[in-house]
Amino acid sequence: MSPPIRVAKFLSHAGVCSRRQASRLITAERVRVNGALARHITHVSPYDHITVDGEEVLGLAPKRYFAYHKPVGIDCKLQSHNPHSLIHHLPAGPRVYPVGRLDKDSRGLLILTNDGALCQRLSHPDFAHQKEYWVEVDKPLNPEFFVQMRSGITLGEHTTRPCVCEPLSTTRFKIILTQGLNRQIRKMAKHCGYRVIDLMRVRIGDYVLQPELINEHHFQALTAEQVYGLQK
Repeated sequence: MSPPIRVAKFLSHAGVCSRRQASRLITAERVRVNGALARHITHVSPYDHITVDGEEVLGLAPKRYFAYHKPVGIDCKLQSHNPHSLIHHLPAGPRVYPVGRLDKDSRGLLILTNDGALCQRLSHPDFAHQKEYWVEVDKPLNPEFFVQMRSGITLGEHTTRPCVCEPLSTTRFKIILTQGLNRQIRKMAKHCGYRVIDLMRVRIGDYVLQPELINEHHFQALTAEQVYGLQK
């Protein structure tokens, strides 16, 4: 019999949500263990009766991993009442969740999984996993733009990390980030006097999106080798 684990970890391993999201559910008093409200220090085993919003968590789901080519117009928030939500386009079977988000106006690579540990590893800035984007702006780029983007920009309470930022054409550039602030690239570009008109994520860690193999709106199950590459 496996030893008890914290309830947030159990929920992530069961494919309910990421560990960070599970902590939010516990704080919001939406999780119960054997009828009592769960606390962050609560430990559980598969023999406990665990519910989220009154629905029983039935146990540890098999791990699933997909790459998804997200088109513009799909919202990554999993909200059943939202007709544009990704929740209406997930593959059949145990629920998977996006690792990080692409805003509704952006497109490209999403990793979908119910592996809470992988989600934590790819999302947490301490692990510094690279995410590469190709971006088009509304007017020709100048050298000062790249100096500012590479060195870091203060956005409210945060300063972006130094990053790789290189031109692809007069109005397009690629940028490689190791953090994921909300709408970070759009805000960085705006700070420099540019408006983003197209943003596509093409890589997460070692995994590169190949549009010729995964059309927009389509999924592809990841191989064991590809999952291992993401876990490094």
